[in-house]
Amino acid sequence: MKTLIKNATVVLPDGPQKTSILIDGAQIAEIDPAETVKVDETVYAYGMTLIPGVIDAHVHMRDPGLTSKEDLRSGSRACAKGGITTFLEMPNTNPATISQKLLEEKLTLAANKSIVNYGFFLGATLQNIDELKKGSRTPGIKIYMGSSTGDMALTDPGLLEAIFAETKLPIAVHAEDESIIDKMKLECAGTRNVVDHSKIRNVEAEVAAVKRACELAREYKHRLHICHVSSGASVEIFDDHADVITAEVSPHHLFLNVDDYLNLGTLAQMNPSLKTKEDNEALFQALLDDKIQIVATDHAPHMWDEKCGRYPDTPSGVPGVDTALPLMLDMVAKDKCTIEDVVHWMCEGPALVWDIMEKGRIEVGYDADLVLIDMNKTQAIRGPHMESKCRWTPFEGREVTGWPTRTWVCGKEVYRDGKFDESRMGVEAMFEHDRGGYWAGVDE
Repeated sequence: MKTLIKNATVVLPDGPQKTSILIDGAQIAEIDPAETVKVDETVYAYGMTLIPGVIDAHVHMRDPGLTSKEDLRSGSRACAKGGITTFLEMPNTNPATISQKLLEEKLTLAANKSIVNYGFFLGATLQNIDELKKGSRTPGIKIYMGSSTGDMALTDPGLLEAIFAETKLPIAVHAEDESIIDKMKLECAGTRNVVDHSKIRNVEAEVAAVKRACELAREYKHRLHICHVSSGASVEIFDDHADVITAEVSPHHLFLNVDDYLNLGTLAQMNPSLKTKEDNEALFQALLDDKIQIVATDHAPHMWDEKCGRYPDTPSGVPGVDTALPLMLDMVAKDKCTIEDVVHWMCEGPALVWDIMEKGRIEVGYDADLVLIDMNKTQAIRGPHMESKCRWTPFEGREVTGWPTRTWVCGKEVYRDGKFDESRMGVEAMFEHDRGGYWAGVDE
């Protein structure tokens, strides 16, 4: 099938341009095709903005094991509505993705349930370094340096170093120091106040773990990605990236802080914890300065009744795939950044960091993963309107300008103005790690 998206403002690698895009099958076939081109469908997009599909490099779809919170079908629908055409999922499902066999089982599950493209990390444990050495069909290895949802904390310093020394896949880390967290739990023993969550999982816990991970990455010249950075203090540690270190920030760490506990309570409980307004500002500036390379959601849905319990018995995590792109587009509307910045942080950047083939750009020969945006649409974020099973958001009621309206995955329109086409599933993302990651793909 041939589709012509006509007269949009298209965000191309060299900047926005009013032009048309021809899709032929699953790929972008031509930019600015002839007026006489014959197609099966024409999408008249005057006044709209066309960007590459967002690549969300950090999600928790809860499938298998916790599908009452989310599953690959509901989560992928939420992605499509939010303009996300490819997600990379973390391994802390049940069972955890800690072997090649379990990873391939999850790939098969996604092939039958996900309407967007997908990839899955391999998780590190105390016993599976041999699996990590031979891992394939994956963006990389995930290490939890501190405990979070699940029981995958890897606190053995010798094993941590061995993984950096002996494996080849890129490494992503949840960077919080467990010993500092344990110490602060004792100091806050008996607390029922969620505000103490940010005291327990404090800046020092993140900084210590980031410092150790960066030391190992530099020593062994092993590619390292710092997940969901939450503090400005951490940024300075990996400012010297040594051509191997990249980082991400999540919208909740950009736009929420400790002051929000007053209104949100345990809905604002997450790992790493919220920090200060000054950290919000430092993290956004780090994005602008390319000290942090990508935005990723850390989409971690829990049901409303779970989140509304008493701390510390409440789970950590917030949903994000429905809302991340609108939140970032609102920054464009407010002149805090450009649409090119958002495309770099959410489309091209993740493809570079994780060596994803033929995605992240609007370019001839690339996959036709595309999102049509109405940059003039202002609307409040509402949990009941989300596709994620949890149906709540810490951004409830926030008015934002800039919303995705139509989404194509490999040339197939899967979402349009509230309606989904689930007649064809997404495909497995392909990784070519010889590309060398982000610093090999950008000009400094």
